[in-house]
Amino acid sequence: MTQSENQVSTVPQPEPASPRRIHRNPSSRERTLHLVGNAHIDPVWLWRWPEGLQEVRATFRSAADRLEEYPDAVFTCDSVMYLEWIERHDADLFATIRERVAEGRWQIVGGWWIEPDCNIPSGESFVRQALYGQRYLLQRFGALATVGSNLDPFGHNAMLPQLLRKSGIDAYVFLRPGPHEQALPGQFFHWQAPDGSRVLAYRLPHEYCSPGQDIGGHLDKALAVLPNTEPELMVFYGVGNHGGGPTRANLDSVRRLDALGGLPRLTFSHPRAFFDRVQDRDDIPVHTGELQHHGPGCYSAHSGVKRWNRRAENELQRAEKWAVVARAVTGEDYPLQALTEAWKLVLFNQFHDILAGTSIRSAYEDARDDYGRARSIAAEVLNRSVQAVARRIDIPLRDDTVPLVVFNPHPWRLEADVEAEFARAAGARLADDEGTGVPLQRIRSEAAMNGSRGRVAFRASVPPLGHRVYHLLPGGDAPAGPAAVTATGTTLENAHLRLTVDPATGWLSSLHDKDAGTELLPDLPGPHAVVIDDPSDTWGHRVRAYDKAAGAFRCRRVRITEQGPVRAALRIESTYEGSTLVEELLLSAGSRQVEVRTTVDWHERLKLLKLRFPTALADVTATHEIPYGHLERTPDGTEEPAQAWVDVTGTLPDGRPAGLVVANDGKYGHDVTGGEIGVTALRSPVYAWHEPHRLDPDGVHDHLDQGRQDFRLLLIPHGGDWRAADPVRRAAELNQPAFALLETFHTGPLAQRAAFADDGGSSVLVTVLKGDEDGTGDVVVRAYESAGRPAHARIALPLLGDRVIEDDFGPCQIRTYRVPRDPQRPVTATDLLERAGAEDGAGAAGAAGAGGADGAGDADGAPGRARANGAV
Repeated sequence: MTQSENQVSTVPQPEPASPRRIHRNPSSRERTLHLVGNAHIDPVWLWRWPEGLQEVRATFRSAADRLEEYPDAVFTCDSVMYLEWIERHDADLFATIRERVAEGRWQIVGGWWIEPDCNIPSGESFVRQALYGQRYLLQRFGALATVGSNLDPFGHNAMLPQLLRKSGIDAYVFLRPGPHEQALPGQFFHWQAPDGSRVLAYRLPHEYCSPGQDIGGHLDKALAVLPNTEPELMVFYGVGNHGGGPTRANLDSVRRLDALGGLPRLTFSHPRAFFDRVQDRDDIPVHTGELQHHGPGCYSAHSGVKRWNRRAENELQRAEKWAVVARAVTGEDYPLQALTEAWKLVLFNQFHDILAGTSIRSAYEDARDDYGRARSIAAEVLNRSVQAVARRIDIPLRDDTVPLVVFNPHPWRLEADVEAEFARAAGARLADDEGTGVPLQRIRSEAAMNGSRGRVAFRASVPPLGHRVYHLLPGGDAPAGPAAVTATGTTLENAHLRLTVDPATGWLSSLHDKDAGTELLPDLPGPHAVVIDDPSDTWGHRVRAYDKAAGAFRCRRVRITEQGPVRAALRIESTYEGSTLVEELLLSAGSRQVEVRTTVDWHERLKLLKLRFPTALADVTATHEIPYGHLERTPDGTEEPAQAWVDVTGTLPDGRPAGLVVANDGKYGHDVTGGEIGVTALRSPVYAWHEPHRLDPDGVHDHLDQGRQDFRLLLIPHGGDWRAADPVRRAAELNQPAFALLETFHTGPLAQRAAFADDGGSSVLVTVLKGDEDGTGDVVVRAYESAGRPAHARIALPLLGDRVIEDDFGPCQIRTYRVPRDPQRPVTATDLLERAGAEDGAGAAGAAGAGGADGAGDADGAPGRARANGAV
């Protein structure tokens, strides 16, 4: 909706402003101050969600009443889920809201399900925020939001402009980081993503909410930080956080202040109206990159919720892929409704005060249950899908054998260790689908009942997004061949890597890349498991780096826990005061990476555990994975948010290039200092503690991250280009492991080895195969370019009649395709909302006012040329 249709002013509208800013000292009345009546509502923070739901109802009722009493007022609120809550709980109020939206006086902004943390969710989670939010708006109100709004989150990742543009949004409103945290080129600016996509972004002055009384002081503080040469400015007002919205006193004070004549013209307005007034100016500066830093401690506060989130995201994507396979090859129904329910539970708990770990302790009982339900749905969908496939595999009867089907959730060939637990472990051997023997290693069972259960590990090779049948055989152990992994009390070695543990420090003293002939570690590595004094609040306000060491864990024992034809393991046991740390280093035959399985039992308070991974590298480039992308950052020790991997690449003392990737399955706070990577394993501030409030020294406070937690890391050495190590795929395999299923014997139409989708193994990764949101039976495929270079992709889809998608990707570009169920219909490129013909988010219904760059991100800057070739 345009400004002329919806903006209602307390004074006659000014003439259209010059497309350029005023370069003299203008009088106040030559300037327009767009006043946006807003209600920022935290559904969870210092309260739990039932109170949040009630506050949404009360706030929206109040807003509707104010719009009735003040015919020139305009209201906004940005989280789509609140509208769904009202639709479910107050049908009369929802009908009133629809009337006000149609009038243009209740403005729809945001377009996302909730205001999430804008660094921790995965790239696909940001897609789903828009997918479910924008489609709901289109279905219920007939239009999309075109202005993104994340007022309260603590930082904003660099890929957001592309994600916004490809979901119909061309403008963005935010508050943090503040001017003291990051200098920006202007109050508003074109924000550009690594692929070239742009949105017009505006940093709110002072605050996103106001007191409930006269807003004169609020406006004074905002105007004090706004440039006095801009003819158009915007300020939000209205009671917020626990809801409230604009009050009568707010609205009356606007009229009073405007009548005094000493301020810019005060106009009841909304963000779309503001952006429409400024978007065509040719002097708007450009900012490329992320918007950070505010409260960096939130990226490691409450390890539990972050691990629940990471698992739920990955398990849902894995379930969707196999549900698509099951529908295509077995006719199983695609469980769209169940998956939507699960995703919405995840999206709600990505709210910035939940996922950031900054809410009250009891709120995390609700989050645990919501994530648990989402994961339970994902597990049910996956199990139903793989069981449907497995029972159609042709597995002839072989006496005294047990078939074991391994399912690969990735559209590339998987070479990985697989573990399986079963009832008949003694003397087991293993053969693949062709009868060739496969090395098998017995490992410790989860059950402490000797002889009743057994557990084995073996190296599986499984086709892309496919399955392969292995056969557990009777008889004695397979003949021992040459040792592929050797172990001593302090060393592990295979064909590619040799590592040595120093019992004095409890960490590696050597990590030798045998292929390159390079030693990655310095002569005297610093401490590894470092305990940091952390007196900061839950958010980590006023903190730049966690570098004030209070001590380090001391090694108590190093011993071999596994040794066999598949892999070997060293277990390092360490202690610090009342806490213990166990790190198990696993090196597999033929592997170019080291897995670190970590268990921490933590009982420290107002401290932080930083796991440091030193290298001998100099002249370092530090690269961090961000949602659907990566970013280089200065290696100066600043605490930074990252997704599943961080890399340091530089030169060794002898001048040769080398590097190290550290990947994780649920950690987000990292730092790089020179050539050393630090992973923040946990933090123990007090729950929901915000400075400048002081802790009562005699009070009883609950501290975060007390007790046991488990996580896994990968150490991946490489020869100087992280792309060659392919950390994106390796981290994906860590976070979405293979699934092994014991089977029985039966006939069926499926071979014992099959592939259903293959992304070709280039720098373009397919991350999503899902059913379309319209329930037509079409398949949606999403992929992105992961190396920051132009690439050609060939995506084979044998599950859909051997269809093939071929396309060119620009650096860091995300693309989405719709593959029709009808093989006679062509594949089409879509935007993130699954709308054909609107890949850049600017060309479809509801995307009014789109301006700036096309958002498609082709390498040459041209409009998007998405296509799907070779569809058959």
